[in-house]
Amino acid sequence: MRASLPLLAVDGKPLGVAKQSADRKTLTLVSTDPAVLTARDVRLVWSGDLGKQSGMSRGIAAAGPTDADWLKARRGPLLPADPGALGKYKVDTAEYNLGDEAVNLPGLGHKSELLGKVYSPRGAVGPRPLVIFLHGRHEVCYGEPSHPTENEKPWPCPPGMKAIPSYRGYDGPATALASNGYQVVSISANAVNAWDSEAYDAGAQARAELILDHLALWRKWSTIGGGPFGTRFVGKIDLQNVGLMGHSRGGEGVARAAVLNADRGGQYGIRAVLPLAPTDFARATVPGVAMSVVLPYCDGDVSDLEGQKFYDDTRYSVDGDAAPRSTVTVMGANHNFFNTEWTPGQSVAPSNDDWSGDEKASPCGAKYPGRLTAKEQQAVGTAYVAGFFRLQLGHETQFLSQFDGSDSRAASAGKAVVRVVSQAPAGSRRDVNHFDKALPPGSVSGKVSATVCAGVSDTSVRAATPTCMATNDWANAPHWGAAWFAAKTPTTAVTKLTWSGTNGVVRVNVPAGQRDVRRFAALTFRAAPDPVGTPKTDLSVHVVDGHGRAAVVPVSAVSDALVRMPGSNDSGLPKNLLRTVRIPVSSLKGVDLRDVRAVELRTDRVAKGSAYVSDLAFSSPGLGFSAPAALLPKLSASNVTVKEGDKGTQTVDFWVTMSRPSIRPVSVYAETNGELGESVGEVARQLVFKPGQTRQKVTVPVTGNTRDSYDLPFSLVLSVPHDGLLAESFGHGLVLDDDPTPTLTLGNLKTVEKTGVVNFGVKLSAPSDKFVSFSGLLKDGTAVIRKDYTSANDDGTGPVDRAIDGYIEPGKTTGDLSVKILDDKLKEPAETFSAVITEVDGANLKVPMTLTGTIIDND
Repeated sequence: MRASLPLLAVDGKPLGVAKQSADRKTLTLVSTDPAVLTARDVRLVWSGDLGKQSGMSRGIAAAGPTDADWLKARRGPLLPADPGALGKYKVDTAEYNLGDEAVNLPGLGHKSELLGKVYSPRGAVGPRPLVIFLHGRHEVCYGEPSHPTENEKPWPCPPGMKAIPSYRGYDGPATALASNGYQVVSISANAVNAWDSEAYDAGAQARAELILDHLALWRKWSTIGGGPFGTRFVGKIDLQNVGLMGHSRGGEGVARAAVLNADRGGQYGIRAVLPLAPTDFARATVPGVAMSVVLPYCDGDVSDLEGQKFYDDTRYSVDGDAAPRSTVTVMGANHNFFNTEWTPGQSVAPSNDDWSGDEKASPCGAKYPGRLTAKEQQAVGTAYVAGFFRLQLGHETQFLSQFDGSDSRAASAGKAVVRVVSQAPAGSRRDVNHFDKALPPGSVSGKVSATVCAGVSDTSVRAATPTCMATNDWANAPHWGAAWFAAKTPTTAVTKLTWSGTNGVVRVNVPAGQRDVRRFAALTFRAAPDPVGTPKTDLSVHVVDGHGRAAVVPVSAVSDALVRMPGSNDSGLPKNLLRTVRIPVSSLKGVDLRDVRAVELRTDRVAKGSAYVSDLAFSSPGLGFSAPAALLPKLSASNVTVKEGDKGTQTVDFWVTMSRPSIRPVSVYAETNGELGESVGEVARQLVFKPGQTRQKVTVPVTGNTRDSYDLPFSLVLSVPHDGLLAESFGHGLVLDDDPTPTLTLGNLKTVEKTGVVNFGVKLSAPSDKFVSFSGLLKDGTAVIRKDYTSANDDGTGPVDRAIDGYIEPGKTTGDLSVKILDDKLKEPAETFSAVITEVDGANLKVPMTLTGTIIDND
């Protein structure tokens, strides 16, 4: 069980997300791709691994060209205090368990446990901030069932098996926080993990609902008391100062919970969200709330580091957003080891290192010098989880520089190399250029070009619009890989600089009225080398004042953003991640900081090169203001059910609505998603609501036919809103099949001994879109199995196989129901056997039905 989505690939081409059965032994996908009918190879691949070479292996053939640089990477200054250190309070722990099926989760369609581990600062007085931890998608139960059954439910655990206590895996950060005066509750989500393969959104909504259900419990326990704690926590919890940490799919859960809470009026003061190695399948935004996304470089599960998009999509999603946000890339860290219950040698249930492959050569191999041990990784997790919530909920500003992009270090994080990208709150930031649109005429001179790009292209396909890089492996392009539920929504646009001389200049002018930059701490932008260029490149930054004087700073003097990240071109490495270039304003000597006219990027350091740049700004670290964005209009998609019809194309209308009119334009992307088949047309567009407008129609074509089909569920997915929040972000569509189920006719078989494999008569009254299958058992008459005939699949070894099964492919009216006739040298009368058909799927047939096979002697 992984956080990534299961895909079925046919001959190496992924067809889409597969539905997982409750016992997790079967994956199902309906496809109209004719390649599946002649497939040589059908296999499970994971979305996070898409495109990995060598059959999805993670073996590394050789070291990457910059591996040595990262083993001696620059280290920032130590923080004035260690966020991972224990504080003055002793920590009391307790657990509460209201039952395995204590609450119904509408987003799941099943009941969930309400189970949590509580960490409290002993002797602390007054209400304290509350932090909720939510683990990710992991196995649910371990051990062997005492009475295994065919249709065993995955939750609650069957007799003989024990629930895996994933919620107990975060003692390090929980204890660090509680010992410094914070209340922490780590909750269990095994029911969601057990059932989320059935959920339309892979369980994000259900995880969010579960968090809010626990917050409702704590509202009661901290006001009127009751439950397992009596009056112990009355007056002790500040529910207007709440933080959420979510690991893996829990990361998407906490992001959704912050928005869901705002959608419902912001009843809880969720002010800080930390997605840890998160999934982001649907391109949600988390505006208004302080956010830090932790990205483990050696994540072997969510290998594409798709959580990067939470930062990318949110950073400009609301004009004037006062909340800070950051990404924290931890070199040498994998997906699992942040949780001790997912770590070998520490967990009660079986667990593993999710990164596998060459142990020494890979920068992620278990024995590579830059790879963190489990305990080293857990120390880093503790330092950044505790530091973030102490900063955002407790306003402990000694931790500001941990998250401002200056790469200040926590002593307890040891040798770990960490790189932080930061966006300061709107009030302490002046954006100079996002670099997501073409620069004005005259901005570029010399032998350099500046092209806006977004997304990736397959190396075998030339893209119509500029893409940032070509790759068959999305795992190395966290900014630009498509999301599975919002695959057509555009990804982050950046500017790609390409130069062939040392005279290139890209000039960004600072408008009048914004030229006094003395109050800001730093000039920052994001940058990364183009993977097709040299592994290391450089630019110089010229800050020019009104007198034409310039302060010059080489990027390489302040940052390793233009040094390729470690790894060779395999297994999702090296990651192409934009990183921080941070130039202290105090270092800009010789220019008038009251009159900065331009910032120039010059190619005078390296004669030929290529690099990406984004997000040029002057800023200062700050807490800003973080609170539920409850005043933003909420965007929802309607649900639609329609009959398929017999011919032609009809249209069906979804309505995307806003909860209230807005005084400024609001936009959102909308696209159809799911197993669309031949019936549902693909639709993808951006909707822009003008001031005062609250409804827009999205028309989806539905093509009818006269073939029997399955009812076709699909979604209209809303993603990446601007100046709005996502409420009902999945509109549910259902195309009802209205064609009769065809009748199956099976005929007896009469053949001679020498024919080998032969078929009973199989005929369908009309072609169907379904795969029609039928099965039963062979019974001897005067003919004896393995003497006169056998099952078509029986190779003559092992126990006798009496099973017989047949099928008709979609679109056809004839099919196979075969047996193998054996030849002998004996002269004998005609012999008979029977095929008793007991099961049929996809057609009408009265069962049991007995067919007779007659074998005519040929001797």
